[in-house]
Amino acid sequence: MNSSANHPAENLSIKLLLPLLASILAITPLAIDLYLPAMPIMASELNTTMPMMQNSLSIYLLGYALGLLFFGPLADKYSRRLLVIIGLGGFIITSLILPFSQDIEHFLSLRFVQAFIGSAATVSVPGAIREYYGKNMAKGFSYVRMIMMVAPMVAPTIGAILLALYNWQLIFYFLAAYSLAVLVMVIKYLPEAKNIEKHQQMSFVIRYKIVLTHQKARLDLISSMMTSLAFFSYITAIPFIYLTVFKTSEFTFSVLFAINVIALMATHFINTKLVARKGSRMMISYGLVLSVFASIGLVIVSYWQLSLIFTLLTLTPLMGSISMISVNADSLVLVEFAEQSGTATAVIGTLRFGLGALAGPILAIFHDGTALPFALLMACSISVILLCQIIIRVKQPN
Repeated sequence: MNSSANHPAENLSIKLLLPLLASILAITPLAIDLYLPAMPIMASELNTTMPMMQNSLSIYLLGYALGLLFFGPLADKYSRRLLVIIGLGGFIITSLILPFSQDIEHFLSLRFVQAFIGSAATVSVPGAIREYYGKNMAKGFSYVRMIMMVAPMVAPTIGAILLALYNWQLIFYFLAAYSLAVLVMVIKYLPEAKNIEKHQQMSFVIRYKIVLTHQKARLDLISSMMTSLAFFSYITAIPFIYLTVFKTSEFTFSVLFAINVIALMATHFINTKLVARKGSRMMISYGLVLSVFASIGLVIVSYWQLSLIFTLLTLTPLMGSISMISVNADSLVLVEFAEQSGTATAVIGTLRFGLGALAGPILAIFHDGTALPFALLMACSISVILLCQIIIRVKQPN
């Protein structure tokens, strides 16, 4: 395809491309985290319960997972730029409609659509990273995610400010404005894939068969899935834990949330400096050691219902270590699929976000008014990852 030969994006340096890719990926954490401080008020105004509002996160994750499943193979077959533009455009429209929701059913339906269409924009990003970084894509992933982490770090604070200035509806107008700004930059600067004409005749079924039957990547894929369950357990439970269990203010909640995001950013920065020398497998091992101890500590702290500072001291390194495991597990999976990066991204995303969507229902079933169910779910997730990585080490000792 030569339509982009004279496109200004052709001269875009990789240092500028990475922030652009990160800004595209950031629509997902913004859509999830911006309205966290507003959940109690939204539950009241939409005449529903707090658990139902928390399940709106699961609905979003389900829509996102199904969207990846649909758009992933298309990212290998058709124009990357076109998919991103379609995804951002649909995301903007649904963000503008969401403030008019009158009940929880309407809100949940629109959130599903917003996530489904928005996935078209994000599914092409890993393929772009792989194209520019090749086998060192774990380093590229870490750079992009480190930049992207600014979004969840500031999102609850922005959400709390917008809530104080007007109401929860303003949060979704802000989301639409951000997405529009990214869309303008994409149209102007995002380069087209260099090899989108290759393998265009390959069907959806064949693409998924290639990815799903690849045994070497299977255990790393399961590891990635479990990091997603842990991460979205955190996203689902943390408003309840901070705002209800520890009775913090919305501002304090946003600060505590930012502290955990800083830990994620620090982890990605460390990964960019070490992964080229140590390799992704070794970085997963480092992350696992820290996560095992931190998850055990979180269970103990939650069981004895110790003060907030102890929860923060165990949760912060736990979230950082989970992030290190996740980025390296994803890169080990994607590096196996040079020509099916979009489909592989769809498989990873569908399984990860599909499993992540179960976090809300699981936590709702075991809800007891404390942080213990959350801590136990985190520990169970880490245990499965540990088992997978032990099996990999036994089968592939080198």
